[in-house]
Amino acid sequence: MDDKQKKAVLNRISRAIGHMEFVKRMVEDDRDPSDVLIQMSAVKSAINSTGIMMIEDQVDEELENGDSEKVRNLLKAMEKYCR
Repeated sequence: MDDKQKKAVLNRISRAIGHMEFVKRMVEDDRDPSDVLIQMSAVKSAINSTGIMMIEDQVDEELENGDSEKVRNLLKAMEKYCR
């Protein structure tokens, strides 16, 4: 992962962490469970899209390098990630 990609991933992770802290405060404040679940869904989506972004970037890199074994390993990781 190049520096630009790494920075983008770290920024997304930081935002997800901040969002989870908000969800935690919502629970502590006895907010409506429906609202909490909606926010948790947003966090889940942010984490999933970050993971997919990481995998896509790595697959592109390995395809350029012609390393089919690493691509197969990444596809296995993606399969586990999507479960």
